[in-house]
Amino acid sequence: MKIYLDNCCFNRPFDDQSLLTVRLETEAKLDIQEKIKTGRLSLAWSYVLDFENASNPYLEKRVEIQKWKALSASFTNETADILLRMKELTATG
Repeated sequence: MKIYLDNCCFNRPFDDQSLLTVRLETEAKLDIQEKIKTGRLSLAWSYVLDFENASNPYLEKRVEIQKWKALSASFTNETADILLRMKELTATG
């Protein structure tokens, strides 16, 4: 199964783990990471993740998240179709 994790997912393990919801989301993310590493899940990556991660002010987090790109099975570049769809969705509010 191919999955796409947004930047919030990649950052979750770096968040304050004192809240139960954060800790549970982190555990779920770590389980998904393990499944990606063992090949049970296939990670998709996109130019949006590169863009968002480049804006991360914390170098250590940025570097760790970027490592996942090398483990991704596919990469999506920006296309005219994607931009058109983004404009359509944005127009709906």
